[in-house]
Amino acid sequence: MTILQAVILGLVQGLGEFLPISSSAHLVLVPWIFGWTDPGLTFDVALHVGTLVAVFLYFCRDWWQLIIKGFTNVWSVEGRLFWFLVLASVPGAIGGYLLQKKAETIFRSPVLIAIMLILMGIVLYWADRRGAKNIELKNLTFGTSLLIGLSQTLAIIPGVSRSGITMTTGMFSGITREGAARFSFLLSTPIIFGAAMVKLPHVIGNSSMITVNFMIGTLVSCITGILSIGFLLRYVQTRDFLPFVWYRLILGAVVITMTMVR
Repeated sequence: MTILQAVILGLVQGLGEFLPISSSAHLVLVPWIFGWTDPGLTFDVALHVGTLVAVFLYFCRDWWQLIIKGFTNVWSVEGRLFWFLVLASVPGAIGGYLLQKKAETIFRSPVLIAIMLILMGIVLYWADRRGAKNIELKNLTFGTSLLIGLSQTLAIIPGVSRSGITMTTGMFSGITREGAARFSFLLSTPIIFGAAMVKLPHVIGNSSMITVNFMIGTLVSCITGILSIGFLLRYVQTRDFLPFVWYRLILGAVVITMTMVR
């Protein structure tokens, strides 16, 4: 892997993790399109560590308040939100554990990824148009948080998009765009942390993986992640998800076309 490739993949991860376009899909498709050697799931996880640091830095004050209130004042807005995040993290953790092998093999098929990009793009459009979007995050319920957590299990398939499916489910449940995005970003913290912890011992045990390019990619994903979080939280205050829907549809169509002519 060259430095340029590491930088590009870091940019892809930082943007794709928080925008509803699927970082895991892009981490498979970019090497496939340009004929690069697939860096594999372990490098993907290293890039996820960068976005884990990004979301922690961006929401560190929020998380501090959530944790304190979660153990000192359970029935406060922050206290309830903390436990709702804990609850919503469980299905994703179980799904990731059970489907880990498929995530490393059959789920990385470009055709499957293209289909999921298109399908979930349509679902995102529907939710954005039909969802009531009048419930603030402070009024989130137990049932809605569990439903969002269950939907997150689908994100093990590249092309679904973890942020995309959780925001889609949130909007279908009536949550505002901004509230759905904020809950999705907060929910990414434990799930990315869990994925990183599973693979990190393997990375540390194989020192040959820890190269300059490896660290550059992680740093780029962190910086880009912080910028993309801030961008989307501002964007959804006044605009819809239509540009991301079109991007998913076009990319999916391009990938399907490429598989037919190659």
